[in-house]
Amino acid sequence: MVKPTNDKIVDPQPVEIETKVGNGGELHQLAGNGVETLTTQQGIPVADDQNSLKTGPRGATLLEDFHFREKIFHFDHERIPERVVHARGYGVHGTFTLTESLEEFTTARILSEVGERTPMFTRFSTVVGNKGSADLARDVRGFACKFYTKQGNWDLVGNNIPVFFIQDAIKFPDLVHAAKPAPDREFPQAQTAHDNFWDFISLTPEAMHMIMWTMSDRAIPRSYRFMEGFGVHTFRLINAKGKSTFVKFHFKPRLGLQSVVWNEAVKINGADPDFHRRDLWDAIDMGTPPVWDFGVQLFDDKFAEAFEFDVLDPTKIIPEEQVPVRIIGEFVLDNLVDNFFAETEQVAFCTQNVVPGIGFSNDPLLQGRNFSYLDTQLKRLGSPNFTHIPINQPRGCPVHNFQQDGHMAMRNPKGRANYEPNSWGGPREDPEAGYRHFAEPEMGEKVRLRSESFADHYSQARQFFISQTPIEQKHIGDALVFELSKCVRVDIREKIVGHLRNIDDTLATTVATGLALPKLPPAAKPAVKPRDDLAPSDALSIVKRAPGSFAGRKLGILVSDGASAALVNALAKAIEALPATYEVITPRIGGVTLDDGTLFEGKQKLDGGPSVLYDAVALVLSADGAARLARDGAARDFVADAFGHLKFIGFTEEAAPLLAKAGIGEADRDEAFVSLAKAADAKAFVAACGALRHWPRELAVDLDADAQQAK
Repeated sequence: MVKPTNDKIVDPQPVEIETKVGNGGELHQLAGNGVETLTTQQGIPVADDQNSLKTGPRGATLLEDFHFREKIFHFDHERIPERVVHARGYGVHGTFTLTESLEEFTTARILSEVGERTPMFTRFSTVVGNKGSADLARDVRGFACKFYTKQGNWDLVGNNIPVFFIQDAIKFPDLVHAAKPAPDREFPQAQTAHDNFWDFISLTPEAMHMIMWTMSDRAIPRSYRFMEGFGVHTFRLINAKGKSTFVKFHFKPRLGLQSVVWNEAVKINGADPDFHRRDLWDAIDMGTPPVWDFGVQLFDDKFAEAFEFDVLDPTKIIPEEQVPVRIIGEFVLDNLVDNFFAETEQVAFCTQNVVPGIGFSNDPLLQGRNFSYLDTQLKRLGSPNFTHIPINQPRGCPVHNFQQDGHMAMRNPKGRANYEPNSWGGPREDPEAGYRHFAEPEMGEKVRLRSESFADHYSQARQFFISQTPIEQKHIGDALVFELSKCVRVDIREKIVGHLRNIDDTLATTVATGLALPKLPPAAKPAVKPRDDLAPSDALSIVKRAPGSFAGRKLGILVSDGASAALVNALAKAIEALPATYEVITPRIGGVTLDDGTLFEGKQKLDGGPSVLYDAVALVLSADGAARLARDGAARDFVADAFGHLKFIGFTEEAAPLLAKAGIGEADRDEAFVSLAKAADAKAFVAACGALRHWPRELAVDLDADAQQAK
């Protein structure tokens, strides 16, 4: 086995782990072999580090669990001053408007009063990278919303992916430690393409569903504006009679879904590491704010009991074909922050912040998050009074309590009374309007077990994979090969391929071939036999749900001296009508002189405005301009990258020499090349750009595609 010179591996053979499912739980037990016993900080031996303490396998997490409390407490406080995760973030203000009442299901006014406009703040983020990392890392994206409702603040702390890596919050420190830079060398940054992460995943089969999502194009979104959002967990809605209905929350972008391709992501990070931030800022600043439809999946106990998987398992989804998403409102993000630190950096989200009428399920990851987040805010913001910071203050309702003093206290109760009950007056409980937890019966022994209903780790991973189009499946294979190729230890690569065999043997073979493994490893032993009868779900594919419009996108127009003014103006007019945006790229920063004698100022200088920054490109060149640009490396890269990244390319006849120098002959011009001979062609070109990518081209420009087709 090849390993780094500085890695001190006492036993190069992986420690054997026995997986047991008993009494409703999956339990990992280390073999003997002189392995040191895991202990708490107090030296107390730990019997189970895989499961938090619950009242029965599917019960609530108990405060008594001192091991989980200490572990998550230490994790929450291990870094200052930036967030341990989601450090690289960007936030904006907006407004949520309810369009359909859920009054029969909940007393939450934000979900029952149609037409009610609720101010909100949303923060988008990557997970693994530090505050200074680049926007286009392959990663999950945080999608956290704070609603300033009339009943208090409601924080819906979601992601752009509806599942998570782990089933129990006790494993969160391990997941993040494994994904972050290695503690001895402090790299790689904002990447999971390294041994520690994949070692953890290879020993954590419950993560394989999430791996399918993070290796898909969902993990390299084109823009925050083109991402879905999910509350991830199963929550409860509680009505006036105390009846509970399960709910999952969804945010669907009006502009549709879109991602970049991997080579493009790498180059965007070099050209503009703030790409997502700039895109969101510019869209709002130009008066075209993004809008999301807000939807819910509602289901009762009868459905939960009959569903193929456990609705408390955060590594599972409920396909929209089984429970359709009911659109009940919308939110628009249209107001930029005044100060990044005061708002985006100091905003504090807590999953336990819910309003009357919204409650929790016994999802063990959600229960652990509820416990953890308050600790995190204390460490980051330095005081229990972080709610006094304006961005965190409730806006739709007054705040009255007897909490006092502490670092950075901005308000204290007035008068003599600072306790309750008292005889002096002041705020009192309100049994009618006050928050009431759902009265769910809890029975069971105090155990550290994973429910047997959580034991299927591969079936939905397979469902996700077969729901993708062939090109999306190819991208998942490409991503796995790339990530695992960065792992030095071959045994880690082999174990991951063994897990993939339980998902799709063709995918496993593709990855094994890409890694040049001498033979296909045996399939990992599953806790329960994976199912192969789950139907594909079109809702899981980006390509199947393409918007079919270029609205909200950006066109890059490369222009030279002597180019057609009529054509440039026609392209601008067609783009603005959608609406979408465009930028003119010129060889020099002063702009160009068009064929009608007008000076047209460029937005970007050619070597500072590569084609990776645009969703499509147009080459509006004169003969002399094209001849000059054909000698320029940046110009050739502009065209070659647009071609390699499968973009639509509009071109004037005079641009042919530049295309040729970029390695694109007439035979290479597929249907995504649109001739711009006259001004009237601009509208047709912009309409064609609505397809966003010409996916068939990838099969012609990627050697991996050749290898996969040859199998």
